[in-house]
Amino acid sequence: MLRYLPFLLVLALWIYAFIDCLNTPESQVRGLPKVIWVIVILLFGEVLIGPVAWLVAGKHRHPVAGGGSTPSEWHRSHSTAKWVAPDDNPEFLRSLKEENKKDEALLKDWEADLRRREEELRRKQGEVSNGPDDTPPAKG
Repeated sequence: MLRYLPFLLVLALWIYAFIDCLNTPESQVRGLPKVIWVIVILLFGEVLIGPVAWLVAGKHRHPVAGGGSTPSEWHRSHSTAKWVAPDDNPEFLRSLKEENKKDEALLKDWEADLRRREEELRRKQGEVSNGPDDTPPAKG
């Protein structure tokens, strides 16, 4: 298994350089046109000349500006919005109150509709039971 490691490393570097070259905007490519860099990477990838040349001389590399030696430190120092827990966020709490008001109004409408339907049902049942056809037959 260890004898395949150098081949896999070369292949990984070759693939990385190829994809990096394809994804790099034309304005950041230096030395040769982008198409020529792709050909160089593909032709000389097995001997590492193409990928190493691309990584060293083919692309403008900009250092991280504004402090922070790692990407996570840079993001921590340049974050614009601080995360706030939902129960501490006034906007979230206000939206909950508005939703509760809407839900309460909807519930009141439903209850009023239910009461109205129950009254109609009682009236219909009262008319049916008090009607002339509902008199019990005489025994006898």
